[in-house]
Amino acid sequence: MFRLAAVTLLAAGLFAQTAPKDRMVVLISLDGFPAFAWNDPRLPVPTLRRLAREGAMAKAMTTVNPTVTWPNHTAMVTGVEPAKHGVLANGSILQTGAAAAVKVEPWIDKEKMVHVPTLYDAVHKSGLTTAQVDWVAIHKAKTITFPFPEVPDAAGKIEQEMIAAGIVTADEIQQFGKGNILWRDQIWTDAGVHIIKRHKPNLLLFHLLSLDSGHHSYGPRSLAGNTAMAFLDACVARLLDAIRAAGMEKRTTILIVSDHGFKAYTKTIQGNAVLAAAGLDKRAYVLAEGGSALVYVPATSDVAAVRQALQSAEGVAAVIAPDEYASYGLPHPSNDKQMSQLFLAAKNGYSFGGGVNGGPVVTRPSPGGAHGYLSTDKDLDAIFLASGYGVKPGVTVDRVRNIDIAPTIAKILGVKFEGVDGRVIAEVLR
Repeated sequence: MFRLAAVTLLAAGLFAQTAPKDRMVVLISLDGFPAFAWNDPRLPVPTLRRLAREGAMAKAMTTVNPTVTWPNHTAMVTGVEPAKHGVLANGSILQTGAAAAVKVEPWIDKEKMVHVPTLYDAVHKSGLTTAQVDWVAIHKAKTITFPFPEVPDAAGKIEQEMIAAGIVTADEIQQFGKGNILWRDQIWTDAGVHIIKRHKPNLLLFHLLSLDSGHHSYGPRSLAGNTAMAFLDACVARLLDAIRAAGMEKRTTILIVSDHGFKAYTKTIQGNAVLAAAGLDKRAYVLAEGGSALVYVPATSDVAAVRQALQSAEGVAAVIAPDEYASYGLPHPSNDKQMSQLFLAAKNGYSFGGGVNGGPVVTRPSPGGAHGYLSTDKDLDAIFLASGYGVKPGVTVDRVRNIDIAPTIAKILGVKFEGVDGRVIAEVLR
């Protein structure tokens, strides 16, 4: 078991005692793990419970809008909201010039997708090593020393090492995208274990996806969701075992986070079907993001009619205009061409979808789960745990923000990282 090094942690001036080059920080993101899950004392996550007990935790972590995966992971490594970092969906939003006015393209190089410096850029610049496993908005990042990407490549350095060690086969890497998400999470965990043991990176960004998939299919507070959390707990335990096997137990700081929570829904708002029913489908386009949606209206003269049609649609809680975007952490379309002319929020029990068949609102045969709702919704709160080197044991704080993660890690590693809007979570650190 991964245990806090009590003597080391109680010593004064902890960060000064061991040089950053001899330490690790492991940031583990469990996609879709809601803060409200901690309210269930029977949730089978003994590893996470122990880390929280021995270290520090927040009752909730505030996410950013839109509350989807890539914008929030990018907030965690930049310390700023999407209005500044520029990731508004699970990829870059590109204009198409077609009826579907935009598309989301994930495989854009990080340097083009992320508009500000990242924590891993700063760590790399300081002469420390960096690694990532299944992190996002990080495609071809030049400042990642040891990458094992979401879609691995059999010719990659880490993939080649794992193949040579018999951890994975070349065929498994080549067919990786065809595997189910539980199997992929296992391979990503294998990669994390390998990187920790062999390379001991100063910073490892690590991300698992199976809980997000289970919540989408079956909804939060479901048996499938709880089972996925138990599985992820076991994956975290494997990483902790690897840290101990690498001889890094007394020099590693662990942070466990998630990117967003989840809400159950039974009805899907098909925004483009709403527009079609109003005769506006040729003049606007809705890009669904679960509990929210981006509405692109190329002609200014059409905005009022599009807004009226969407405001009266079943399940739409709010139609938000650009002059309100700053209060949601979103960019004005005049500053970022990815941003839409209107932003929609769904009511409880509803989620936006991209289909058009079946009418403006389609009822699911059984509840599903979605995120993307406004970040002020407490169901969208994420988790934050910290344990190990430099962390005060037994500390619980009410709330942190995910933009606080990057400056806190920079502090732990003694790295200069400026231009952030988040703060160092000093109350959990020695």
